[in-house]
Amino acid sequence: MPSHERYYAAVCQTDHSQPTHRDEIHRRVDRMLEMIDHAVLGYQPFFDVRLVVFPEFCHAAPIYLTPAELLESLAVPIPNEHTARYEEKARSLGVYIQAGTFLESDPRWPGHVFNTACLIGPDGILAKYRKVHPWIPWEVSTSPHDLAGYDEPVFPVADTEIGKLGTAICYDWLFPEAIRQLALGGAEVLVRVSAYMDPWGSAEPLDWWPLVNRVRAIENMAYVVACNQASSMKNYPPFSWPGGSMIVDYDGRILAQAEPGPGERIVVGPIDLAALRAERARRRGHHMLSHLRTEAYGAYRRTIFPPARPAT
Repeated sequence: MPSHERYYAAVCQTDHSQPTHRDEIHRRVDRMLEMIDHAVLGYQPFFDVRLVVFPEFCHAAPIYLTPAELLESLAVPIPNEHTARYEEKARSLGVYIQAGTFLESDPRWPGHVFNTACLIGPDGILAKYRKVHPWIPWEVSTSPHDLAGYDEPVFPVADTEIGKLGTAICYDWLFPEAIRQLALGGAEVLVRVSAYMDPWGSAEPLDWWPLVNRVRAIENMAYVVACNQASSMKNYPPFSWPGGSMIVDYDGRILAQAEPGPGERIVVGPIDLAALRAERARRRGHHMLSHLRTEAYGAYRRTIFPPARPAT
């Protein structure tokens, strides 16, 4: 496929009211499609925006206490009418859309809800990532790790004309092992779709958001495109959502960042795959991906979190 080695990514923060039923999701999609137009067409005189990223829970958040309630009210299958609309937009503009997350139902796994991010391009859905580390105890979605017989890729990487893209969701990024799996799968651009609340946002002393994004970029020698939820507390209680979405290069430099605080924002920043690939090929020092001594990490040979449950 033709390669676009230099382009811009756009992180699009949302500030929607919280839906209580799946019938309300389409209005959120209406607004997000408008934001894609703003990001791609608005910046067209300046940059070629080829990647557009939305935050976790931009369609719906897990406001109910049980999977059964979520399945009844908010969960949707994938693909669905909304992903079809994103596909149409991706084709018309020639862009790639990381469409935040859906609460997903799947007939293969009855009774379970997944927190799922879809990468959508001009040719349709390219990758579907299901959150591996739900935020215990508040999230009641299921991790693929916990399902016996789960046979889909847990850490998919999509090979596209704008590079190899790997996505993980919010709390997954607190686990360096999870993001390392994407990097070892070849990911050059690591996409974080997140709903990271105060006080672990962009403000000191607990500025986890920029710290984690920058460290993951450094240790994996990859770009990080990180979009954080920016809803005001009245829209997504009980937390407030500080935004601060950012684009970070492979040396941990913040190339662009939204002003911290709630509210819709679009921020764009450069992705230079040619530079990244040259650095990966040239470097001997600080090339952590090639310096891994996997046999030395004996602690990973034992189970820590409960293993996959037996099939029922």
